[in-house]
Amino acid sequence: MIGTKEKKDVLQGTLALMVLKTLDVLGPLHGYAIARRIEQISGDLLSVNQGTLYPVLLKLEQEGSIASEWGASENNRKARFYRLTRAGRQQLQVETRDWEETSAIIGRFFALKATDLK
Repeated sequence: MIGTKEKKDVLQGTLALMVLKTLDVLGPLHGYAIARRIEQISGDLLSVNQGTLYPVLLKLEQEGSIASEWGASENNRKARFYRLTRAGRQQLQVETRDWEETSAIIGRFFALKATDLK
């Protein structure tokens, strides 16, 4: 369709970082809310698949970066709420630094011109 944006899938390896940052900024959220917030923050350019999100949440919890507990969602349904742990805050700092370094390196390639190589 003309004028509509096609949503992109989240890049491999970036979803965990987005989850950690979302929980850091917004506090405890259930999985569905995390997915919607990531989509919203992206300007609805990203699509977060539930089948991709929940394995990432499980992995982050097993690593100790997030913790969860049962609670009631906005519509009074039972939901698992996730929150960032102290280890998760440290992981977020490390991953943010790594992402910024990688982004700067990739940026150099996009700025490169043939005349720069002579």
